[in-house]
Amino acid sequence: MATVHLRIGDLVWGKLGRYPPWPGKVVSPPKDLKKPRGKKCHFVKFFGTEDHAWIKVEQLKPYHPHKEEMIKINKGKRFQQAVDAVEDFLKKKEKQGGKEQDTRSTSIQAADSTAINGSITPTDKRIGFLGLGLMGSGIVSNLLKMGHVVTVWNRTVEKCDLFIQEGARLGRTPAEVVSMCDITFSCVSDPKAARDLVLGPSGVLQGIRPGKCYVEMSTVDPGTITELSQVISSRGGRFLEAPVAGSQQVSNEGMLVILAAGDRTVYEDCSSCFQAMGKTSFFLGEVGNAARMMLILNMVQGSFMATIAEGLTLAQATGQSQHTFLDILSQGQMASTFVDQKCQNILQGNFKPDYYLKHIQKDLRLAISMGDTANHPTPMAAAANEVYKRAKALDQSDNDMSAVYRAYIH
Repeated sequence: MATVHLRIGDLVWGKLGRYPPWPGKVVSPPKDLKKPRGKKCHFVKFFGTEDHAWIKVEQLKPYHPHKEEMIKINKGKRFQQAVDAVEDFLKKKEKQGGKEQDTRSTSIQAADSTAINGSITPTDKRIGFLGLGLMGSGIVSNLLKMGHVVTVWNRTVEKCDLFIQEGARLGRTPAEVVSMCDITFSCVSDPKAARDLVLGPSGVLQGIRPGKCYVEMSTVDPGTITELSQVISSRGGRFLEAPVAGSQQVSNEGMLVILAAGDRTVYEDCSSCFQAMGKTSFFLGEVGNAARMMLILNMVQGSFMATIAEGLTLAQATGQSQHTFLDILSQGQMASTFVDQKCQNILQGNFKPDYYLKHIQKDLRLAISMGDTANHPTPMAAAANEVYKRAKALDQSDNDMSAVYRAYIH
């Protein structure tokens, strides 16, 4: 796209990675959000999605002169909804006599969009990564693709082979990886695994020295995160929690959403890494906040998945077509890629893991416990948790979370 001169409040078409040009508005970024170095760009809030990002000027076009052109080449339902949102905005603005409210983003931090555009300048810091499971494998692959120097470790060492072939270095123990690297990430299955990795023999703590950075990406409870932060800090280390919202497919595509909290300077040092692995990152303040937010998000997702499975099986039990149910669902307000993919997999009997059922049940359990601590009821999550527990009893733990469907048909 040609370079244009824009100012705050201008409507634009912004190109974000492989997505089609999307309608948005140039807005003021949050006060604590730094502009990417060496890049001429504007902070844009996109209509219809509430996403926002730094967009390079060559990836922007003025809205009105190119409206007809863009509408001709983009026909999707979500795209049309976004265009409708622009028109609604213009009508409201006209009624207000051309005045508009402050457009400053309320999100705490959004990542630089150049991650998706593939123009990341990788940090010169040495990166370590512990844990090459469904999520970790995609993350490491994207770190390497974007030019980072990465040392890997996994409990099952054979999983490291592919990444060694792609240019990664091999660490023999977690302690060795931490000793060799400036920033070490970890992504493991649950609180026990996270603690063992740090506190166990040849663990992370043995490699921590003053100034070393440790980033915990596992979805665990706030208590575990606080404990790990304290022990890392006690050795002079710098700690950040950064659990991720997504799945194996999303991880492979480098489109994760990263929730970070803890040492803000570590967050800033991880900028190019977060750009490589995700589409957006948020800094949520003090240690524990990211764990809390992540558990809430996964509680909602897990409960929703159980409800969808319940709907599919009730349709079948009452003589209704499950395919028709999905067709209707996909045309309504609950339509989403998540719903479509999970339902299609269920109808095809394909439960290859994209997010392990045992892990979403763990997240539900931790969210319920968090609710108990806050004296807040979580009856919907508690009900969903029981369904997942039944699915686990039916040997579905290592299948995808959508295998909760089988709890209703056995």
